[in-house]
Amino acid sequence: MTASPAPAAEDLKRLLSHAAPLLPAEDYAVLELTVACLTAVTALLHQQGTTLARLRRLFGAGSSEKAEKILPPPAPAEGAPTEPAPPPGTEASAEAKPKRKGHGRIPSEDYPGATQEKVEHPTLSAGDACPACTKGTLYALDPAEVLRILGQAMLTAKLWLLERLRCSACGVVFTAPAPAAAQGPKFDEAAVAMMALLHYDNGQPFHRLERLQRYLGVPVPATTQWRFVNEAAKELAPVLEELRRLAAQSPLLHVDDTYLRLLAFMGKRRAKLLAKGELDDPERTGLFTTGVVAKTAEQEQILLYCSGRKHAGENLADLLAQRMQNLPPPILMSDALERNLPKGHPVVDSNCLCHGRRNVVDQVGNFPAECRFLITELGKVFKIDDRCRAEQLSDEERLRVHQAESAPTMQRIWAWARDLLDQHKVEPNSDMGKALNYLLNHWQALTRFLHVAGAPLENNICERALKMAIRHRKNSLFYKTERGAEVGDLFMSLIETAVANGENPLEYLTELLRHSRAVAEQPEDWLPWTFRDTLARLDAPKRRLAA
Repeated sequence: MTASPAPAAEDLKRLLSHAAPLLPAEDYAVLELTVACLTAVTALLHQQGTTLARLRRLFGAGSSEKAEKILPPPAPAEGAPTEPAPPPGTEASAEAKPKRKGHGRIPSEDYPGATQEKVEHPTLSAGDACPACTKGTLYALDPAEVLRILGQAMLTAKLWLLERLRCSACGVVFTAPAPAAAQGPKFDEAAVAMMALLHYDNGQPFHRLERLQRYLGVPVPATTQWRFVNEAAKELAPVLEELRRLAAQSPLLHVDDTYLRLLAFMGKRRAKLLAKGELDDPERTGLFTTGVVAKTAEQEQILLYCSGRKHAGENLADLLAQRMQNLPPPILMSDALERNLPKGHPVVDSNCLCHGRRNVVDQVGNFPAECRFLITELGKVFKIDDRCRAEQLSDEERLRVHQAESAPTMQRIWAWARDLLDQHKVEPNSDMGKALNYLLNHWQALTRFLHVAGAPLENNICERALKMAIRHRKNSLFYKTERGAEVGDLFMSLIETAVANGENPLEYLTELLRHSRAVAEQPEDWLPWTFRDTLARLDAPKRRLAA
């Protein structure tokens, strides 16, 4: 059977232009994404360096890069005794099959949100005579527990019916006063925080939440949801600016990019901007969401997101413009792309060792022996770093450990890779040769952890942070306007920073919205690691009055 040729780019563009006026915006976005995927895969297949392993990882069919999953088992040495197989029907030892964790019941204390109701015994109480033996006296034990999970809407509503009385003579109407719980805006702060969490943390599009709420009898239109989160973002903006200011002073910055779909700069909207001359740098077509992970001097984590036409280096340059002049250059952990470097701001460039390893992982099928050596040796370095983290060593102590234990391993890797290329055991223009050249060409930045205290080995923390933006993109598909992207960046930054510092993001956002005036005046008091102390300070006078 002869395979059909891929459609030409002009045919795909014509298909999109014909479909645009016929489909709703959401359906057209799906079609446009499908065409973009087809175009990208076709381009990859025409690239010389494309491998099946890379395509499998692109489509999620081969995501694991663990050594035990990608390396074939080593062949036994000649003459070495083989391990006898266990008899049929026998179970493997506990060492061969360790017991999995986390498969037991969840204890009742892990349900802090459960409403508790005390149920007294209908006929007995502590101190009564035992009805069974009539000799002993009953005393209290810890209560027996019955837990039930009930379904309800994400956003619930309560309706107060205030009694009204009219005078038959003068016609004056007397209405019962509303209780304290009924006073305030129609949507309280917790409801707005819940909308933001469902949309920006869980990736729930507004129109899907609208449909779900309608099913559950509490309708909340998508336009209403957007109106409230947009207004809330204006009130929370001072906290984001404070987080950005603190991140700019950090001694270590992780940065990475993922692509973005922003309709304001795509398709017909982009063409209109070009026609009006309102698009700066018209040659630029890329759209990015940049993730930045930083740590304060007290080790609090800050996660920031920035979406738009700027790439990681430009967003990082904007951030570092707030850095104090007397501070030394920060360590910048990223991949080896030149665009990740902030122009005009000195940094200590450090590259992700996992990226170098990933290029080798793609060649396991073609060069099993060579890949086994490199992956095994790098595994030793990562285990040393894990041990330093488990022992909670300082940056200087960790540096000394790596210099003593990891430096010889990295030197062996360098000499081995250099020998393969110099002796032409691997063709330099082959995929394996390119993977080795990547390591050698970026060796100084890849081994920064051997020379600079605090330099990390990899950028996984930032890649994990970007999963939040990727999840939102996969569920909601796109932002329509720049303002929508700004609101998304704000809520994602606040939510992920709260989670990274062990705080409940729903409680955090709710308290920020309840104290919006204080947040605007003193945003440094309302960070994820300071807001509880601030709440305690504000509640202290009330407790004294109550006493």
